[in-house]
Amino acid sequence: MKWIAEAWLNQRKVVAVESPMQSTPDSRSQRLVRLKARRKLWLEVHLWLGLIAGAVLVVIGLTGSVLVFWQEIDAWLNPDLMTVHVPEDQAVYRPLDEIVAAAKSAMPPGAAPGFTYYPRSPEGVFAFFYQEPGVAQDTAGSLNVFVDPYTARVTGSRVFYDGRSYFGNCLMGFVFKLHYALLWKEHGVVLVGAIGVLLVVSVLSGLIVWWPLTGHWLKALTVKRRASAERLNFDLHKTFGFYSALVLLAVLVSGVYMNLPDQIVWLVERFSPVTLPEKIRSTVIPDRPTLGLDQAVAVAQSHYPGGKLSVLNLPTEPEGTYQVCSQAVEALRPYVLDTRCVYIDQYSAEVLKVSDPANGSGGDVFIQWQWPLHSGQAFGMPGRILVFLSGLACAVLYVTGVIRWLQKRRASLENKGQPRSG
Repeated sequence: MKWIAEAWLNQRKVVAVESPMQSTPDSRSQRLVRLKARRKLWLEVHLWLGLIAGAVLVVIGLTGSVLVFWQEIDAWLNPDLMTVHVPEDQAVYRPLDEIVAAAKSAMPPGAAPGFTYYPRSPEGVFAFFYQEPGVAQDTAGSLNVFVDPYTARVTGSRVFYDGRSYFGNCLMGFVFKLHYALLWKEHGVVLVGAIGVLLVVSVLSGLIVWWPLTGHWLKALTVKRRASAERLNFDLHKTFGFYSALVLLAVLVSGVYMNLPDQIVWLVERFSPVTLPEKIRSTVIPDRPTLGLDQAVAVAQSHYPGGKLSVLNLPTEPEGTYQVCSQAVEALRPYVLDTRCVYIDQYSAEVLKVSDPANGSGGDVFIQWQWPLHSGQAFGMPGRILVFLSGLACAVLYVTGVIRWLQKRRASLENKGQPRSG
């Protein structure tokens, strides 16, 4: 065995001496020149994408930071609507069917129910979303009604989003529409989705430009102390860009899905099948009464116990289903995403689908992750704080990027104005 080892070492020495690929100062220099030329191209891509889409990113980022905590902010701004007194003697919720009936009685006839948010705290209320009746889909407003869980008393109602006026929205409704549609209805939804794709490319090109070609990693990862204003601005841009890149990519990709779901689902289905909620249908059984919400929740919890109820979705048509969602499901902790939604046939009480990380195709799980990633809820409060900070980082990146561009542009103009020597 000794002679084998000696032969191998001798061969290594020969290769080191004779190989034309041996790294030399000249070859390293040529490689560095090629990499710098390539990076210059990506720098141009990054620059123009930033200038074109960066201002929109600031709006999307700042409004997104607000929306990370929109329910807490909404409750703080509207305590009369969303905060109730907890009874001292018997703090027990009224039956869900009674609460639903109270909400329905406060809405115009024909209003279609949407999502219902379960109380987030003992002092919280049921928050119902309804679609305004008798209005075209593209101009229909979204209505809220709030119900005290202990008394089934309606605490109030409001217009969450006015489909015909920008000024008829409540504050959170306005921020939502500004965030994902720039207040431009369906055209704005598509525009923001397209800009999101450009911004994904911008972040990736920024990482390519950031990559230290000479291996000076410490310089690339830190802000130089006692530097000039120009150098400080440059360091802020590159460090904020690097440290926020991973979260920004997750938020941007999930945001593109929110605005362009059909296109993203089509792409995902090239790799794995996806079962969308709207494709899950109840089988209509004539003359059989439909389930109530209490029964639907009982069925879901009997089959899949655990967790805290978070969102309930009521059927709006004969083929519709009940959707019962729970958070903090202990059995799902190993999957990080601990939310489960159960879809129930409103006639037979059959469980039609379970949507959680432990069930479904890879495509289903990918789609399930998008909203929790976008809102930061997948990782609890730390995740929400990271998404909140990434929204603020968007403004820092845009401002420092524009300043950097102006500095380089001014320097270029000054150099062109200088007389040539010799």
